[in-house]
Amino acid sequence: MGENTFSRELRLLTPTHFEFVFKNATPAVSPNLTLLARHNDRLNPRLGITIAKKRVKKAHDRNRIKRIVRESFRNHQQSLPNIDIVVVGKSGLDKLSNQELFLVLSKLWKKLAKRCEKSQ
Repeated sequence: MGENTFSRELRLLTPTHFEFVFKNATPAVSPNLTLLARHNDRLNPRLGITIAKKRVKKAHDRNRIKRIVRESFRNHQQSLPNIDIVVVGKSGLDKLSNQELFLVLSKLWKKLAKRCEKSQ
């Protein structure tokens, strides 16, 4: 269980961390989510989540989505290269069930890992 935690070291915490990813990102896109990634100089992948109130109106939906994204990241982090990832929510994201969201995220993690390995 120790290697599958979501500690502070695995999170993008400051606006500077997010800007670093946005400046030169490798995207993985689906109709409901966009994952942006950029190589980091750390020993592990890190995650940041942005879900705008404009896109997902209700706070409980935004919180549910963030929990699922964190859980999915936690389960897939061992297969990801050393990258910083920002998950950007799009309109209609709140309409997905938990299982559908897990499936979409699983596909996007794999797509992102392939793209980042090619660009390195």
